[in-house]
Amino acid sequence: MFTGFFYDLRKAGVPVSLKEYLALMEAMQAGVAGYAVDDFYYLSRAILVKDERNLDKFDRIFSTAFKGLEGAGSVGAEELTAQIPEEWLRKLAEKFLTEEEKAQIEALGGWDKLMETLAKRLAEQKERHQGGSKWIGTAGTSPFGAYGYNPEGVRIGQEGSRNRRAVKVWDKRDFKNLDDSVELGTRNIKVALRRLRKFARAGAADVLDLPDTISSTARNAGYLDIKMVPERHNAVKVLLFLDIGGSMDDHIRLCEELFSAARTEFKHLEYYYFHNCVYEGVWKDNRRRHVEKLSSFDVMNTYGSDYKLVFVGDAAMSPYEITQPGGSVEHFNEEAGIVWMRRLLDKFPHAVWLNPTEERYWQYTQSIGLIRKIMEDRMYPLTLAGLDGAMRELNR
Repeated sequence: MFTGFFYDLRKAGVPVSLKEYLALMEAMQAGVAGYAVDDFYYLSRAILVKDERNLDKFDRIFSTAFKGLEGAGSVGAEELTAQIPEEWLRKLAEKFLTEEEKAQIEALGGWDKLMETLAKRLAEQKERHQGGSKWIGTAGTSPFGAYGYNPEGVRIGQEGSRNRRAVKVWDKRDFKNLDDSVELGTRNIKVALRRLRKFARAGAADVLDLPDTISSTARNAGYLDIKMVPERHNAVKVLLFLDIGGSMDDHIRLCEELFSAARTEFKHLEYYYFHNCVYEGVWKDNRRRHVEKLSSFDVMNTYGSDYKLVFVGDAAMSPYEITQPGGSVEHFNEEAGIVWMRRLLDKFPHAVWLNPTEERYWQYTQSIGLIRKIMEDRMYPLTLAGLDGAMRELNR
């Protein structure tokens, strides 16, 4: 089992050495991890993973290699039939409504009213509620709680999104970094990105200049005269802002392909993550985004206005996230998202927004219309044709 785990990690591109594998075996023999799967996970990750960029690969291989071990033991048949997981019972209580039933449920009527009512409920409520339309609870039509439905509410205590109607999420969420080593299924994305090129020669003269070598040798009466030049690089500078988490989980594969292609094509590429809309802080590592945020002002002051700014996101969010202070789904933002968007566009005039959602659906989401207006209609679908149009726009 452990040998197969070792080879699977190497196949996935995690640079694990035999010495590290033997160190893990020694630690296991010494009883460092005991008999708990979680302990073994953290032990093996600490020994085998040397670069944070490989953590996601490690997690995927670990879950495949040791699937089903957690909780394994000598449980009798009678116990197995009697033990119904609590989470299954909770799922039975989830609220699923028809479109007609959803249309009959009214929102409270705006951001201020929603926040005011939530404060009252928190002060008044003393016990758990389920299936209602008023209190903070589960499986109902209240604007506050989990596993129910309301056209505009605050999500509390729910794992993941269901109806994508929450304007605020009470719970802390963890996002994963995009993998920049994803192999593209097609080279077409790279070809589209190559429209944004401005070549320059920089660095040491370590590339053979064949035409000049031939010419110089001929002028030198046939004696070989080798000429070298610096390597040509794409001199275009790109600042990439990537929306991560939430509804963007549906587009991870496509965004990873774009990210991988961009890392290959542009020597001067800087990237940052944000969620839904850009506010006062962005981050480089999703696993540490709550403790290692970078000031958006610092980002704007670090890079010159010659950088091409590219946003990647589905722009699907509550309109309050764009228009209202405090409207962010995850934290209290003192200034509205639209303020930060305009600051970025003022600093980086060459900018586009790439949207992975099919263009025919854009008209049904209010926030997409708001972002398109802020971008002065420089939003393009994340398709080959859309990439082509976006690169042409950035080349103006």
